[in-house]
Amino acid sequence: MNRMKQTVQFLFLCVFINFSFSAYAQRGGNGGSRGERPQLVLKGQVVDKESGAGLEFATISVFSKKDSTVMGGGLSMTDGVFEVQTKPGRLFAEIEFIGYNKTVIDPLPIDRDAIRNGDRIVELGKIEMSVSASQLDEVTIRAEKSQNTFSLDKRVFNVGKDLANRGGTAEDILDNVPSVTVDIDGTVNLRGSTGVRILINGQPSSFANEADGLKAFPADMIERVEVITNPSARYEAEGIAGIINIVLVKQRESGFNGAFNSSVSFPLGASLGANVNYRKNKINWFANYTINYRSSPGFGQLYQEVYLEDETLQTEQYRDMQRFGLSNTLRGGMEYFFTDKSSISGSIQYRVSDDGRLTGLTYLDYVQPADEPFSTTNRLDTESEDEAGLQYNVDYKHEFSSRDHTLNVRLQYEDEGEVESSDLVQNQVINGTEIPTLFQRSNNNEGQQNYTISADYVQPIGGKKDHKYELGYRTSVRNIRNAFKVEDLIDDEWVPLVGFTNDFNYDEDIHALYGQYGNKFGKFSFQVGLRAEYAIINTELLNTGEQNKRDTLNFFPSTFLNYNFNEANALQISYSRRVRRPRFRDLNPFFSFSDPRNFYSGNPNLNPEYTDSYELNYLRYWENATLSGGVFYRRTTDLIFRIRERISAEQFLIAPQNLGIGNDFGFEMNGNIKVKKWMRLNGNANFFRSISDSGTDDPSLDADTYVFTSRLTSQLNFWNSDVQIRANYRGPRITPQGRSLSITSVDLGWSKDLLPKKNLTVTLSVRDLFNSRKRRYETFGDDFYSTGEFQWRQRTWTLAASYRVNRKKERSRGERGGGEFEGGEF
Repeated sequence: MNRMKQTVQFLFLCVFINFSFSAYAQRGGNGGSRGERPQLVLKGQVVDKESGAGLEFATISVFSKKDSTVMGGGLSMTDGVFEVQTKPGRLFAEIEFIGYNKTVIDPLPIDRDAIRNGDRIVELGKIEMSVSASQLDEVTIRAEKSQNTFSLDKRVFNVGKDLANRGGTAEDILDNVPSVTVDIDGTVNLRGSTGVRILINGQPSSFANEADGLKAFPADMIERVEVITNPSARYEAEGIAGIINIVLVKQRESGFNGAFNSSVSFPLGASLGANVNYRKNKINWFANYTINYRSSPGFGQLYQEVYLEDETLQTEQYRDMQRFGLSNTLRGGMEYFFTDKSSISGSIQYRVSDDGRLTGLTYLDYVQPADEPFSTTNRLDTESEDEAGLQYNVDYKHEFSSRDHTLNVRLQYEDEGEVESSDLVQNQVINGTEIPTLFQRSNNNEGQQNYTISADYVQPIGGKKDHKYELGYRTSVRNIRNAFKVEDLIDDEWVPLVGFTNDFNYDEDIHALYGQYGNKFGKFSFQVGLRAEYAIINTELLNTGEQNKRDTLNFFPSTFLNYNFNEANALQISYSRRVRRPRFRDLNPFFSFSDPRNFYSGNPNLNPEYTDSYELNYLRYWENATLSGGVFYRRTTDLIFRIRERISAEQFLIAPQNLGIGNDFGFEMNGNIKVKKWMRLNGNANFFRSISDSGTDDPSLDADTYVFTSRLTSQLNFWNSDVQIRANYRGPRITPQGRSLSITSVDLGWSKDLLPKKNLTVTLSVRDLFNSRKRRYETFGDDFYSTGEFQWRQRTWTLAASYRVNRKKERSRGERGGGEFEGGEF
């Protein structure tokens, strides 16, 4: 409690310092307009009159009142904000956006006295636009927004346009995002690295970063996914490969509106959900709910050779698995607008799930060159998982003298608990003799609490949008308690199994301060930042009192240099330093027990990975296409890899270790093009070389590999329906102690709007059409070799429906990516 009190006091001290600096900057910033071109700068925001939502890529044209000569103009950017230059004179302006009535401002409110005093900024405020009558009467409003949009600092995946994953989960969505792949076991990779930080609405969440969290998160609650490969100092330094930000659905339209979703799938699955919103005057209420049932089969097989002193032991392993579960996810909240510049919002998210897993393992053991096994083992694991989690958020946002001068404060609390119980039965026959049946049970009780406080303050200097500084503070306090117990049934009594019973406690406190400064000179802009993080991590074995405490202070600089050749052509060079701290399960030294021959353990002595990341990105827009390309280089120290080690003739231990230095360098291309009015293509290709030097004498722990991944999506529109075809390829990769083989898969989706008002959308999709999404791998060491394949989930067919009430499908907002500055783009 004292720690939280000190944290709050420090937060208010930081805010006070920020306000003091703000006041000083404002007093000294009045001379910024000298030497600039003698042109006027028009500033404002174009919004939808009904919902208040900003309209991106609206056209602003400025004309002379004398002869209607074009004097200047431009396009609105994110949230409808615009800043365009024009020659001075007696002027009027026209604002146009597809599907809306044209708005004319005649004359422009120009203060001549202010211009003579050097102030050439004309504030037009909010410009409200109304949907044209013809558009209101039109029953077919097609969404032309691309599924993928790009900017220099991030890529945005619009979930609503992804037909193949309607009715799916967050894991399904991420597995189709450019630059992102999801392994069969659910591990998320960004550009081939597992060191990625997943955020929800810009904040860390245990719902997304813990095991199976993404599998339980419904896709219907997600609006878009943002991929930031080189984050600025504004973001926490965790995640050596970058950040994936999942943005949830929240509407702000007036009155009541909503969408109601349902789906059925094969293998057996079903879901029901609703996203509703009600806004009146200054209060906006929103709620999302999804109930989801899934039953999914899986399988795996393994062939293994163990080289003993005088013989070779061969093992064949077969795994059959059936996973099933019922989950409920509820998110609700409200936003209150004190004024048009100040608001507070609060939300609560509650998730509860009742899951289970039935796993059958069969081992056949041979001694070369025998054709028949000398030992046959069958093991059945019946597991139940009960999980519940709560998350509370409070956000305060305030705009000062301009929309670029802001303060954002956020409080977040999470409380999550999970109980896993397994009943295990094992039968074994050795050389024709039956071994007495072995009965075991395990129980894993885990709970965690997270507290987060953050504040971000942005101050333009001299009234210029692109000349600014930013300060921020963040504290997170996390505690995880894990009690694990395994017991044998001996003489009708349950006896704890030595070495598999433990009570483990993990505490993590991270305190951070950051500052950023940016400016723009003509076509050139830059931003520099520095983040300081003080981390205190302590692990404790409660049964023995053994502790491992580490505290570190690290600095994480970032630099972004941009050059805009013109409005459709830009270049960026960036650098940032990142960290990947060992996760809770990486540090827990006790073994898992589901597989009696392959034990998974943590390592309490793991060090964090540190990465220096460099990127050069180029972005090009055309009328019907967007192309982004870049090269990247990452140098990582204290690489963390899971190493497989034989501990007996039949048993292996898999545990994480720090292995030397890694160097990754490669290039990436992303693009989309509207080939025809009825056809759009989205593509992504990533090619890189990854070199891992373990710093040991064991060559099997070193790796030098070339990796290629690609994804191509075709979206077709004909007969008033949409068709989506997606092909995915992940090339083979050499890793320490082995290699993974290639994976190729195809997804299909078809969608059609029904009913007179086109407010019912039906989608039929199939994920993994050829049932080829399987993990195939080889692992080897001095005294063993193994090869196998594993399929977590088989081909899935889904029929989904969405019914909208007072909510239109998303209108076109142009083809260009963008969004607010999240890394190096102004």
